[in-house]
Amino acid sequence: MISINAFFHQASSTISYVVYETASREAMIIDSALDYTAHSGKLWTEFADKQIAFIHENNLHVTWILETHAHADHISAAHYLKTQLGGKLAAGAGVVHVQKTFVDFFDLSESHIPTDGRQFGHLFEDGDSFSLGNTEVTVLSTPGHTNDSVTYLIDGNAFVGDTLFMPDGGTARCDFPGGSAAVLFKSIEKLHQLADDTVLWMCHDYQPKGRALQYHCTVAQSRKNNIHIHTGTTCEAFVQLRESRDETLDIPRLLYPSVQLNISAGQLPPKAANGKRYIKQPISFTRGDVK
Repeated sequence: MISINAFFHQASSTISYVVYETASREAMIIDSALDYTAHSGKLWTEFADKQIAFIHENNLHVTWILETHAHADHISAAHYLKTQLGGKLAAGAGVVHVQKTFVDFFDLSESHIPTDGRQFGHLFEDGDSFSLGNTEVTVLSTPGHTNDSVTYLIDGNAFVGDTLFMPDGGTARCDFPGGSAAVLFKSIEKLHQLADDTVLWMCHDYQPKGRALQYHCTVAQSRKNNIHIHTGTTCEAFVQLRESRDETLDIPRLLYPSVQLNISAGQLPPKAANGKRYIKQPISFTRGDVK
């Protein structure tokens, strides 16, 4: 038997999970976050420390710290959690492609951020499995939002990252490098083919129309009611809808700091000669009105 405990990071609308097997007390943490203030560059650990306190209070032993993908909207607490709790740090094998894309984009060096995934202790391929105590966890590759996205299946539960939102929230954008609406369609079809009563646990909820926080639904509910992709939706219709929506979206507020740290599993960049740490911020200049 497993227990699922959700933690809501309000600043980024992120839901992180501590999942543990009740018999063995072995636990895994999925998609945690550091607190960050962009205008000051201040990072702190209040949110992650709540999860650490929960781990200690319930006498849990963390064996896995997992990412569903390299997030673009919050900074991962994975490295910090590992230093405090131990456990294996893991992500999808596609993260090496994300690393190569953004090391080039930010004009970083391989010595600054290696692009072989070594920052993650383990890289999962589609269909891989591992154990949480005596319970098997299966990894599904579910790219489209990003090309490293994975879903973790355990005991009738699927932790889907940004592959799906709650039915009234639809789906995540696909216009990041390596993203593809057509690929996302296939990934969601894979999830919608799971058993009807499989519970889908979301990584984000933006509370459409101000409704109360929601972060899980069944496959049957998603397949029937998702506003972007449901029974009868064709790939062509979904791609047209998703790409037209993506054209209207600004980049995530924390994209640049998040990606630079998250492709290194939340490790901070090395100190410069003056002892300070820096992230890069690309700029563009447009004369006159910004269109």
